[in-house]
Parts: sequence; C-alpha cells; structure tokens
Amino acid sequence: MADLDGLSINLATLRKQWRFAEAVDACLRHGITTICPWRDQIADTGLAEAARIVRANGLKLTGLCRGGFFPAPDAEGRARALDDNRRAVDEAAELGADCLVMVCGGLPAGSKDLPEARRMVADGLAALMPHARAAGVPIAIEPLHPMYAADRSCVNSLEQALDMAAAIGGGGIGAAIDVYHVWWEPDLANQIARAGRMGAILAHHICDWLVPTGDLLNDRGMMGDGVIDLPAFRAMIEAAGFHGAQEVEIFSDHWWSRPGDEVLATCVERFRTVC
Repeated sequence: MADLDGLSINLATLRKQWRFAEAVDACLRHGITTICPWRDQIADTGLAEAARIVRANGLKLTGLCRGGFFPAPDAEGRARALDDNRRAVDEAAELGADCLVMVCGGLPAGSKDLPEARRMVADGLAALMPHARAAGVPIAIEPLHPMYAADRSCVNSLEQALDMAAAIGGGGIGAAIDVYHVWWEPDLANQIARAGRMGAILAHHICDWLVPTGDLLNDRGMMGDGVIDLPAFRAMIEAAGFHGAQEVEIFSDHWWSRPGDEVLATCVERFRTVC
C-alpha cells in the first residue's frame, strides 16, 4: 500500500496487546512496513532475533526508543547511564534504526536544581556522540512537555533541544519532534524552520491532545480526537525539509484496552483522513 509509506507505528501504541514479533506481524497485515520499537520489547525478543525479524520482513525503523536519563546524584550513576546509552546506540545500529530517540531524564533523586540537571544532560550527550558517530547512529533529542520536567525530561522545548544539538555540533545530532510535547510552544513555527535549516529533524511523532486529559502519561489521543492541528503541523515539518514518515506514538489506557487490529485500522484511517 504505497499510501502507507509515510506511516510508522511506534510499538508503544501496541504495548499491551502484543510482543515484538506479534506486533510486526499485525503491522504487516495492515500494510505497514515502518515501525519504531522500544528497547524493552527488543530485549524481550532478543536483539539477534529482533534484527532477523526486521531484515526478513524488509522493515524500516524510524527510530529506537529510548536512550537518555543522564542525570544522576553522583558520578557513578552518570557513568552507568552513559554505558547504557552506548549499549542503546549499538542496539540501534544492529537494527538499522534511523535514529536513537533520547528521553533525557529529569531531576536526580533529592535535587531541585533544574539547570544542573540540564547541564548533566548536555554533558552526557556530548560524551555519547563519539560512540554514536562511529556507529553511524544519529541521536534524536526529544523535548518533552514541561509537565515531565521533574521525572522524565528536563529538556522541555524544541528550542532547548536545538540549542543543545547546536552546542555539541559536529553533526549526527538533532531532534525528534513529537506533536504531543511541543504543539503548545509559542515560537514553534520558527523553531521547526530553524531545525530544518540545521538538518536536525530526525523524527516526527504524532498523536493528539485530549480535552480533558485524564492522565498525564497514559491518556494521549488518537489523531483527530483532540485539539492539535495535525495538517498544519505536518505542513511546517515538510516546509522545513523533512519528508520522512509520521510515527504514531500513543500512550493510552483506552487504546491499549482495544483489540490491536482495531487500533491499527484506526491509525491507518486517521493517517489517511486527518493527518
């Protein structure tokens, strides 16, 4: 189905329905050949077997989720995080993923120092880049909505993510732009255009923002069910020069409770009609 070449399914969307191999089979049933798995899903299957499944089915990976979580209370913890991120790079390389998505981490335990947490993130990313470049794996910093600043990511705007990428420099680092996290930003259009000029758009994630939102983590909306202007967002991304797949990433107790084939059919229908 050529019209689905621009659709990717982040396998978090099907996390409660299927394991990795089953999710791949389901995507193929629906004509979807582009995915983004998570590291725990790959570990559950085994890296070698997951890579075999990817190659055997001619799958394209818009990314691997996730690296990051750099901040820690002490040097030992930061070193462990860096080691884990190097392993994540190696996994992304083995799978042939377009990028490794970074959820950078929030405040270390016991800390209230947000600027220091952001410094730890910048330092961790800079330390990781030689390994990532050697492996040929681009690093995609994903800014998260400010409601996650304390526990998931202290990088909370596209501007921050691009500033970090620019400060590190040297290529191979950019941003994963998720509509759920950045749709609200006042300077969004300028920052997306800036990302395009930098060649820094590495992934484009889609879902929707429900009103009301019942859970800050697990109540993302299916495209078209919320308030995000997805066609306008896509137009900005494409005007900036990114024409890669739109990656559906939906954390949702509602959609996790539905049959997986229903979820995929809805993703396909909404991709065709409202994105």
